[in-house]
Amino acid sequence: MGSKIYTRKGDLGQTSLFSGEKVGKDDPRLQAYGALDELQAQLGLARALAKNEELGPILIEIQRDISAACAELASNTNARARLQRHIEHSDTERLEAYIDSFTSRYPLPKRFIIPGRTADSATLHVARTVCRRAERQIVAVNREVGGYDEILVYFNRLSDLLFTLGWSLEVMAVVDGAVQEVLHSALQ
Repeated sequence: MGSKIYTRKGDLGQTSLFSGEKVGKDDPRLQAYGALDELQAQLGLARALAKNEELGPILIEIQRDISAACAELASNTNARARLQRHIEHSDTERLEAYIDSFTSRYPLPKRFIIPGRTADSATLHVARTVCRRAERQIVAVNREVGGYDEILVYFNRLSDLLFTLGWSLEVMAVVDGAVQEVLHSALQ
């Protein structure tokens, strides 16, 4: 018989980190990587809805980064040292390169925006808000445990990128709509 998804080990509000350390399910590290799990799922939805071919590979890279960050947050100092992948400054620089690329094509708005022009852009804006929450929770973990400075910088920059991507998709929708309108008028 195959393995079961339930173990009953967490029924009393305790769980184990990768390091084997038992903690309460309300531990700040679990709150942080739980929010990252939610962000991971939200980005999967954004990827599934994305019509722009450039977006999929970017989101997959980010989802892989989130998995690495979750592993770091679920580990004590000794276990973190043994992880194969860590969030590093180069990961944040990659996000900044994406931001610069998109903002050079789709300049940022001068005012607050109301998300929702398209499903894919709205989903990225929801992901941005989840990312901001996760960032706040990582701040608490970093204050309590320490050692997560690079992860904190990464998620601060990621929320900027998610805003940029959501905004870019909205601009693309407006431009595509205007092009369609011109084409429709020309054909009549």
